[in-house]
Amino acid sequence: MAIAQLADILTLRNDVFKAYLFWSAVLVLKMLAMSWLTAVQRVATNTFANAEDCFRRKDKVKYDEARVERVRRAHRNDMENILPFFIIGFLYVLTDPSKFLAINLFRIVAFGRLIHTLVYAVICVPQPARALSFAVAHLSTAYMAYHVLLYAS
Repeated sequence: MAIAQLADILTLRNDVFKAYLFWSAVLVLKMLAMSWLTAVQRVATNTFANAEDCFRRKDKVKYDEARVERVRRAHRNDMENILPFFIIGFLYVLTDPSKFLAINLFRIVAFGRLIHTLVYAVICVPQPARALSFAVAHLSTAYMAYHVLLYAS
């Protein structure tokens, strides 16, 4: 790919790149919010991971509070799925994909991850809500990876 082509792709005049930046920023904010949600659950349940975090003498260090662990698992799931999206989504942008498809794939990943957190860590909706929200985001990211592989081969 020529430098001029790359400059045309990695510009805010490119709607695909702009959408990638927007939805990536949404997902970064979502992941940052997970840290705060974990802290809220820790305070609400008096569950602290370190002795110095305890507010009162009667508070104890505890590692197995269900509400805290549920949020932590959702956060870990984000790291396992959103971080690969950041990489493959950027590489996908470099393939100059269809505007309609790319923008909608980015949306699907973001909404899938937002819904996953909502039904797993906030409201706790029974399956298959979590599995479906995970799958649509995961498969969209996998499609982008497949597209990048085809483009690069």
